[in-house]
Amino acid sequence: MSAVDRLLLRSRAGLDRLTPHEAHAAASAGALLVDIRPEENRRAEGALPGALVIDRNVLEWRLDPTSPHRVAEADRADRQIVLFCNEGYASSLAAATLRELGLTRATDLVGGFRAWAAAGLPVLRD
Repeated sequence: MSAVDRLLLRSRAGLDRLTPHEAHAAASAGALLVDIRPEENRRAEGALPGALVIDRNVLEWRLDPTSPHRVAEADRADRQIVLFCNEGYASSLAAATLRELGLTRATDLVGGFRAWAAAGLPVLRD
């Protein structure tokens, strides 16, 4: 097993990852969906309705409620945040990092955007 695969396993061990249908229900109940995919993926594949787009390279600064550079939605450390990338790998690593910042309910979407779309859940396309 590669070092990055071991890191991924450790990262996911601390997360309560959500299936696409669970993430959809969580968003309906007030969870913040956060798209960390590159712009070219969003343009080519679409977006999730209501998802906040935050580039991966500034994610921690935008979602840390104590950061002067946070987004308005990052209003408390116990808010449920569901990150997603293309397939659910980078989002697991990012969610684990948010947990280290004290965001106790940060998690990610199993299978990422592509699993959400494959499940037939709403997708916005240009």
